[in-house]
Amino acid sequence: MDIRFLESSARVLQSRLDIVTAALSETLTALSTLEGTKGKPGETETLVPIGSGSFVKARLADAEKVIIGVGAGVCIEKPIEDSMKDLRLRSSELEKARATVTQQLNQVYGQTEDYRAHLNDLARKKGGGTVEIV
Repeated sequence: MDIRFLESSARVLQSRLDIVTAALSETLTALSTLEGTKGKPGETETLVPIGSGSFVKARLADAEKVIIGVGAGVCIEKPIEDSMKDLRLRSSELEKARATVTQQLNQVYGQTEDYRAHLNDLARKKGGGTVEIV
């Protein structure tokens, strides 16, 4: 197995991990926002997160119904409880995906280190020093 292949695999897995982590963060922010607005009467002033630790002041027109994305650019209106349930399920699935990708990434890192150690052993046996792989 080529070390460049392992390093390329590690970059791809790290990119996937970043995407899953960002999606999980977004989902947890949405869930937190819904928990904060649940049960509030109409016309209640609130702060709505817009990302990067920033908020916008808004008035709730209806805190009991939520428009939630269901995939492929499709959004539907659902009761807040159903939306929160969907977001909890989504966050659970993202946590599982993050754990899987992290495990795969750790395996690739381990294989890379094993490969480097093997190359260093070969270099020492041939009379050289250690091998620096970039």
